This record gives sequence, C-alpha cells and structure tokens, in this order.
Amino acid sequence: MKLNSIVKTTLLAAALISSGLQAKPVYVATTAIVEHPALDAVRDGIKAVLDESKYKGDELKFTYESAQGQPAIAAQIARKLVGEQPDVIVAIATPSAQAAVSVSRDIPVVFSAVTDPIGAKLVQTLEQPGGNVTGLSDMVNVKQHLELIKEFVPNLKTLGVPYNPGEANSVSSVAALKEAAAEMGIKVIESAAPKSSDVMIASKQLVGKVDAIYCPIDNTIISAVESVIKVGIDAQIPVFAGDTDTVARGAVAAVGYNYFDLGRQTGDIVVSILDGEKPGAIDVKLAKGTDLFVNPKMAERMGVEVPEAVLTRATKVIK
Repeated sequence: MKLNSIVKTTLLAAALISSGLQAKPVYVATTAIVEHPALDAVRDGIKAVLDESKYKGDELKFTYESAQGQPAIAAQIARKLVGEQPDVIVAIATPSAQAAVSVSRDIPVVFSAVTDPIGAKLVQTLEQPGGNVTGLSDMVNVKQHLELIKEFVPNLKTLGVPYNPGEANSVSSVAALKEAAAEMGIKVIESAAPKSSDVMIASKQLVGKVDAIYCPIDNTIISAVESVIKVGIDAQIPVFAGDTDTVARGAVAAVGYNYFDLGRQTGDIVVSILDGEKPGAIDVKLAKGTDLFVNPKMAERMGVEVPEAVLTRATKVIK
C-alpha cells in the first residue's frame, strides 16, 4: 500500500507539471518612487531576505518598478500591480506607498523607508494598524543631526533646507527639524524644490543666508543631490545629509540608517505575511541602528574640518 501511494503521488506530480498546473511561485511586486542609492539598497535588502527564505529561486517571482520621481507614474504602477494580483506589494518611500495603499483593497501592502506613516495617512496607528497595510518607518532623530552639524559649525545660527513640499515625508521631517532647531537657537530657512530640476535653483537661493545646508530624507532632493553639493563647494557652505548614502556622493557627514539593513528588516515583514500572518496584525516597525559617515575631502572643499571626535567615532570614512 505504501509503495502504491508513493507511485500515485509521483505520477500525479508529473501529470501536474506536464499539464502546466504546478504550484505557482509567490509573487512579490516591489516599487519605489525613484532610483537612488538608499532606496535601491532597501530593495536589495528585501530581495536578500527572500533569497534566504523558502521563497526563493523557482518559488519566487520578484519584480521591481521605479516611478522615476513622478507621483503620477507611481499611481499608474500601483494600479497595474493591483491588476496583476501579487501576494504582496512592497512600496518603497512615501509617494509610492500612498499610491499603493490608495488602490489596494485586499492585497497586502508593506511600505518601507516612510518617515511618517501616520502623517502620510498610510495607517492610523503604529500598533497593529489593521486592514491590509503595515511596514517600516525610517523616522530620524533630527536633534542628533543638528548636534552633528554643530560639531562642524560651532557658531551655527542659520540652516538651509532644500525640500519638496509635495512629499509628505519631507514636510514631517522639516517640521520636526524646525522644532528641534528652535530649542537649540538655530533658524531654519526652507527652499522649495518640487521637481529634481528645481534642486539647483533652490540650493542657490540659500547662498548668503545660511551657515550650512541640510538635505533631509527627501527623494526629490536626494535624486539630484549633486546640485546641492556643487552649490556647497562654490559658495563654501558645508552640506550635510539625513542619510549616509549621500555622504559618498559628496555630503560632508551624516548620521543615519544602513538602508540595506532597513530593507532586510522590511523583508522579514514580507516573509511573515507570506507565511500567513495578517498585515494589519503586524506592528509598524521603526528602523534599527545608526551609522556615522564622514567625507573629509568634501569637508575641505566646502571650507570646514572634520573634528577629531567625529573621526574617532565614525563608522565609515569616505576616502
């Protein structure tokens, strides 16, 4: 009986394969508002976790699409993905997350690299948000960022901040920055850049008005951050960043998350949902870990020195 059962099972499996009815792989559809090193690292971290899980190889269909910085394209991608009925939609950065959540009624949505999930109206609460949405927030400690900038610029009185007022995450970040700066006697001067092509103009408008420039975790600014760096070099104004990946691109220093690790943390959530856990029962997670990156060469080009105390505790020095 046991031998006959094995033979029958083997024949059935062969018949299913030959007829094209074998089990479909799980489908994880990933999208981001724009391609830049931090968001790319999130995507790669998610994929790495999936590749280490049982959902890998032929058991996994993994796709990625970028909205090229355009919210309208993000909305088109979200509608397209919902039509494809993946097992999970992973939306990286606030605009893509908002687009996915607005059209997905029953497909689980996992967001990542979203600064303020409540302010962006993705969830009403971080604890067991309910519905079909959960994810991971990269809310930063802006006071820690200001303290770092003051180590380079001890007499810091005015701080310029180029940002996209159309990005909910940026609005939240700038509001938190202004509140923390006011407590430290620092005036924040904003400069709006609704599109990547506006970043150079927005940065130039800060020249002569500020002691330093801070680039928040803003997808529009980061996608064109080289424009800010050029203004910093030309005007001898040090440029700092809210994410460490931007330091390799020319910012003087940043304290922030390792976005590949952030992607891995997001990937763990995705695997939990594929295993059967309901997204609404999973708490929205806050990113873990901080790194300190410094770029002495760019500091010199912008007219400042890297304090020895900063060099000593830096986790990475860009050569």
